[in-house]
Amino acid sequence: MKCLYCAHPYTYQLNDGQRKCSKCKRKFSPRKKEREEKLWKRFTQGSTVLETAKVLALHPVTVQKSFDRFRRYVAALSDKSYQQNAHLVTDYDEYLYLPKSLKIEANLEKLQHFITLSYQHRVYNLMMPTVAHYSSANTTTQEQKLILKYLTYNKVAKLSEAHSTITRFWEYFETFILKYKGVSDEQFIYYLKEAEWRFNTRLQ
Repeated sequence: MKCLYCAHPYTYQLNDGQRKCSKCKRKFSPRKKEREEKLWKRFTQGSTVLETAKVLALHPVTVQKSFDRFRRYVAALSDKSYQQNAHLVTDYDEYLYLPKSLKIEANLEKLQHFITLSYQHRVYNLMMPTVAHYSSANTTTQEQKLILKYLTYNKVAKLSEAHSTITRFWEYFETFILKYKGVSDEQFIYYLKEAEWRFNTRLQ
């Protein structure tokens, strides 16, 4: 078995079941590697935390931690792909997202604001300040509505066609995010990046 750390082809088994690399001398657990591969497979298949926990007989918290790590990993992959192809960007547009179950007038502070760029039928998303960022504790509801109106009608956009890769991604994201409830502001970017990664790799 190859070493998980340096990919050296020769490792040997220890009495406790772990393996040790002949080159870098680091230890690793084959069982942990196998579990990680199963978790990754469930993640790529789009399984939920509870579904995965039930199938693999793991605690939901363990699965959630792994899925959170996978989301950070695919976010890094998206960043790397964009950095290599930034010069190919053709279109971009801003998006204000709020779950359809919420009324915008009563939930302005929950709006998520991001810019979507497209290149070669792929997308890349940049988070922008939320509506709440532009207001303070003394900002009235009417003032918040004016801020929202300003953001809505003063968007930065360049689209070559009405139904573009960007609008297709937004439609995909709206469906994708439905199965997740209560995503915090801090975690939203990672779910957005997961959707981005799935959308970009859907044809591979």
